[in-house]
Amino acid sequence: MDIIEMTRELGKLIQADESYIKLHEAEKSADSDETLQNLIKEFNLKRLSVNTENAKVQKDPEKLKKYNSEMQKAYADIMSNENMIAYNEAKQSFDQLTSRVLTILQNCIAGDDPETTDVTASCTGSCSTCGGCG
Repeated sequence: MDIIEMTRELGKLIQADESYIKLHEAEKSADSDETLQNLIKEFNLKRLSVNTENAKVQKDPEKLKKYNSEMQKAYADIMSNENMIAYNEAKQSFDQLTSRVLTILQNCIAGDDPETTDVTASCTGSCSTCGGCG
């Protein structure tokens, strides 16, 4: 079997993984959640109002404050929606899998032993820059 065929086999295994399946189920649920979709539309309109006011030469600080507050509330409403929470959790799980797979592959390309190389967990305490916990 050549490298391309093996890569296709890996793709099949990834698509059969529970984290992949859960992510796509959560995505379908979020896409079909009318309330969530309306919240996203509302957020986008609020963001447009903020951007429009920010683009003005003569900005109205009170309007800008009001629009920002409304946009933050819309965002909080989106993030507290059960389907969005489920989607974010499923995405995080799948992202950890893909990060691990890619790291192992990159390590092998760099010359590491394919039998032993893996992700080395090094927590900085900042989840925003994290590649995922082991």
